[in-house]
Amino acid sequence: MQNSPELDGKYLGQITQDFVLVSNTLKEAAYQLKSRKISEYPIFAISKTEVPIGQLLIGKAEMNLKWNYYFSFLEEFVQRELIQEDAIELFQNTYRDSDEFCCLFVVEQDFVNFVYIPYPED
Repeated sequence: MQNSPELDGKYLGQITQDFVLVSNTLKEAAYQLKSRKISEYPIFAISKTEVPIGQLLIGKAEMNLKWNYYFSFLEEFVQRELIQEDAIELFQNTYRDSDEFCCLFVVEQDFVNFVYIPYPED
């Protein structure tokens, strides 16, 4: 699987369409992960197919979405070696405030990368 540094406009549009519908749920899940001291770094893996990352939070069939949403966190990504030990500090330094931004790990054919999307303002 080739990793592209740029998020194709097609994917961004699809992600944004879904994100509007699921953002409140994702924001609440991120809050719960932090408030329960599970992790300071919530990550939501999204994919059109099933992926073995985290736990399924919202299946695409549930809400007629294009993406499945899995909740996870930095420590699991390190355990699964998706983030190497020597890259933890870099990840933490580039991680955006989870009260304002959702950290998505997009897994799709020719694109696998982290994307930060701001939560809609209430």
